[in-house]
Amino acid sequence: MSLNPVAIASTVTCLLLAGCSVATSANEESTPAPAAGTSQASAPATAEPAPAAAPTSARPASFEYDGALTQGGWIRGQAPAGTVSARLGEQDLLLDAEGNFFAAFDRDAEGTAELVATLADGSEVRSELSVSPRDWNIERVNVALRPSSSSEAFRRRRAPELDAIWDARTANSDSLGWSEQFIWPLTGRISGRFGSQRIYRGEPGSYHSGIDIATGGSGDPFVAPAGGVVTLATETPFSLEGYLLIIDHGAGLNSAFLHLSDIAVEVGDRVEQGQLLGRIGSSGRATGPHLHWSMKWHNSRLDPILFTGPMP
Repeated sequence: MSLNPVAIASTVTCLLLAGCSVATSANEESTPAPAAGTSQASAPATAEPAPAAAPTSARPASFEYDGALTQGGWIRGQAPAGTVSARLGEQDLLLDAEGNFFAAFDRDAEGTAELVATLADGSEVRSELSVSPRDWNIERVNVALRPSSSSEAFRRRRAPELDAIWDARTANSDSLGWSEQFIWPLTGRISGRFGSQRIYRGEPGSYHSGIDIATGGSGDPFVAPAGGVVTLATETPFSLEGYLLIIDHGAGLNSAFLHLSDIAVEVGDRVEQGQLLGRIGSSGRATGPHLHWSMKWHNSRLDPILFTGPMP
């Protein structure tokens, strides 16, 4: 499989894969058949030539992987030969015909994780991963965290919105966008970083779940960072997200784009990397025009900058 590592300086072979061992392919040894036009001295003259050795498998004997092994990061890889199912921790992996897979690590992932493959004979192959911690932007403020004051009317409005978001982010399409090298949906100033958080007198508030990109005005176009299937394109703004678009990249990976002023695609559309998706805005709960881009793998929240590399 041709893997696409993240295009940032601190990548797999140095900072992000510190302490991680990547297995190499292992091929079975075989005894070659006699060369054409020759015979074995001990064989009778009428004996048929020995059959050619069976071709060796191109699949590895253990897990191979590459990516950003850090909190909010990801890996792409290939499961061992003979694998019938595989998982990262308790999360099942989707394997293609060649055993290729995508997996990722939540913002608060612990320092170790384990890939497990179950083979056809019932045996298991395990590979322990080291997941490096991140130095998040944490702001400590000497004020109390405000208690939630949502009204009953807001909760009634919010419930179907949350249901729609859940359905869109668990759609699991057959897209191969997860295997692409992601690009920025637009260029601009990063005004909010993934994982940043406030601590209110020792009580943590919710952390920033994506990355904010500001360009100075509403209406600027943005494009698909990778291929996928549209699983949500709101026709009316949601209470918090405003006009919201969700793209499923396959293998459990998806992107959400919030606070839009216009959406150029519809649910069910297949989009290609670089295709126009819509225009940024300040709909929903936003203080000004910007694009909020968040990514998830199943229930794990991921950092988009680990897919794209630094803003150009």
